[in-house]
This record gives sequence, structure tokens and C-alpha cells, in this order.
Amino acid sequence: MSDNLSRQRQLLLDLLYPPACPLCMTAVADHHALCARCWSELALLERPFCERLGLPFAVDLGGPILSAEAMANPPVFQRARAAARYEGGARTLTHRLKYGDRLEIARLMARMMMRAGPDILSDADMIVPVPLHYGRLWMRRFNQAGTLSAELSRLTGVPWQPQVLERRRYTRSQVGLSRSKRASNLQAAFHVSQQRRPFVEGRRILLVDDVMTTGATANACARTLLVAGAVNVDVLVFARVVMAD
Repeated sequence: MSDNLSRQRQLLLDLLYPPACPLCMTAVADHHALCARCWSELALLERPFCERLGLPFAVDLGGPILSAEAMANPPVFQRARAAARYEGGARTLTHRLKYGDRLEIARLMARMMMRAGPDILSDADMIVPVPLHYGRLWMRRFNQAGTLSAELSRLTGVPWQPQVLERRRYTRSQVGLSRSKRASNLQAAFHVSQQRRPFVEGRRILLVDDVMTTGATANACARTLLVAGAVNVDVLVFARVVMAD
């Protein structure tokens, strides 16, 4: 009976608010889908890519390999995956979620993230979002990483632990900072309390964020979680910056 009522309610909502592509507003069959044209214009990140950083290779070099960047500057986290390059439609979706309060877009983005990181999702014991400082959370009203990670947990069944990792220091925006200044800006910014350590110890953690640029935030979070007793930290984001060759 409840399933029937749910279907009827969804049909009524579809009549009142017909499904539309969140990028161009073209009619689509599903509320959480892009139209064919917008989908085709996304720069999706698919193999071949660096198994550690998820950065794409221009050509298939055969088999799982590491990039020069991963070998020269190994990250603190184990593996990173991203659904798309941070450009075009992916940038627009990210901004509409983050600054436009379009929370319904999170389900579409989470579905794309699932397709990008099935290997690390299957290995995860829990999903942890990159936290916002309470001051920034108060101004923004929600944490986009928290929203995406909650959707991933709902879709996959992997437990969601949004309170495990805290951001105890208010940091300046990372936009425009160099790699070294980004790392310095985040020093001692994250924390796992003694009360939360039992949730972390011995666990394989999947860290979730909306965008990765240099990986400084992911490294800082991963370092904090590993010190708290996590055995492994992987990273899954919706989009990442990929520098041109």
C-alpha cells in the first residue's frame, strides 16, 4: 500500500514539476538525469588513468600503472577517483549544488561518482565527508560533501559517518593558493576526537568531497584519519582539476 501511494505521489509531482535536465532544462525521463546532449559534453574520467591519483593518461600504456606525479609526490591517501574533469557541465553542476542550493542535483552527482569508483566503494567500511568549519557551515547552511556522501551511502549501503572528522580551524579559501600554501593553510585544521576514534580504528575509510584540485585537503584529512587509527583512506570526488599537458 505504501509503495502504491509513493508511486502516485511521484506521478503527481511529475505532473506538477516535469523532469528536466539540471543543466539546460530540456525535458528528460528522470528527475535525476541529464539530457543526452549535456551528458555527451561532460569530460568523464575513465581508464586509462593513474591507479593512485586517478589522473587520466593520454594513451593506454597497458595495465594498471602509476603516473610520474604519484611516484614523485606520493599522496597520503591510497587511491583517488573522480567522475569528471572540473570544467564545462561538471563545473556548472558543482556550482549549482554548492552555491545555488540545488540539493536535488546531489543524487545525479552521486550516481556518477558510483560509476567512477566502484573499486574503492566496494572496499570501504564507512563513508566520511570532508567537513566544513562550523562558521562556514553556518553561512552556507549545508555541507556539499556531506550531501554527496549521504547520497552515496543511501545508494550503496556503506555506513555514513559525518561526525567522525571535524574541521576545528577556520582556514582561508584555497582558491588561488599554490600547492605548498594549500598544504600550509590546512595544517592542523582537521581533528578526530578521542570519543570518535573507536569508529575509525581498523577501518577502511572512503573520504568524499565535491572537487579535488591539488589534493591538499584530501591529504590533510587522510593524514588525520590515519593517525586516528584508520588502516586505509581512499578518496572519491565528483570532479577534479586536470592540468593540460
